[in-house]
This record gives sequence, C-alpha cells and structure tokens, in this order.
Amino acid sequence: MSQIEILPLRGHPEWWEAAAGWFSGKWGVPREEYRRSMAEAQRTRAAVPRWYLALDGARIAGGIGVIENDFHPHRDLRPNVCALFVEPPYRGRGLAGALLQTVCREMQALGEPTLYLLTDHTRFYERYGWQYLCMLQADGDPAPCRVYVHTEN
Repeated sequence: MSQIEILPLRGHPEWWEAAAGWFSGKWGVPREEYRRSMAEAQRTRAAVPRWYLALDGARIAGGIGVIENDFHPHRDLRPNVCALFVEPPYRGRGLAGALLQTVCREMQALGEPTLYLLTDHTRFYERYGWQYLCMLQADGDPAPCRVYVHTEN
C-alpha cells in the first residue's frame, strides 16, 4: 500500500472528470451528479460533500465519498459515507480500511464525528469500527439495506 496515495478531490479539479466517470461507472449514477458534487465540495466551507480517490500513480485504485444523504428517507441519519469501491487487483491490501479511516478522521476534524452508511454487506464494516444500527429501505431498492454508524473518538 505504500505506493497508493489517498487524494482528497477538493482542491484537485484536474481529477474531477476522471473521478466522475470512474464513480459513475461503478455505481450507475450519472457522471454529472458526481461532477456537481465535487464542484460543490470546492465551493463550500461545509464538511459535506467530500470525495477521495486512492491513486496508484495515475491509475484509480479506489474511491469514497461523503454526502448528506445516500438516497434514503431518514434525513436525520447524516452525513453518509457513500460510493466506497476498491478495484479488484487492490483488494485484500487494506485499501478500503485506509479510505474509511481517512474519511472518518477528516470528517471529525471538520466537526462531523458521526457518520452513517448504507450497505448490503454483512460483517465487512465491523472490521473497521462501524456498528450495525438498523435496517432501512433506501430509495429505489427492492429490499432493506443495513445501516451502520461510526463515531470517531
């Protein structure tokens, strides 16, 4: 993992187009939505939204975001970690944990120590200090998703 750099996209607009395309390809959300969110992160003094890439040189190895709401009706469960993805060749090396740790630390420094995320994974996030909270019906999902919470101490 020593060659992997975690780059906050705020302050790095030269990466926005590539990042928006990469996130869009992974999650099916239109590229423009990601670009708009990255531009908002640049403009605002608020902690949210934020976007990060894990880079192996010029290659995107992974990414993660923090947004107000990850397409669910519970506006009180905010902000939400979203779009965590690690490319298959980089899995099993601790990169997902490093991305999560980076986000948790930076959000705490920005005054957001408690984060939420929705997932269909079981037991994955517990390894990184996240606690299962409840099941929640996300917008457009046929089945409820697991909701996790993390508070940085």
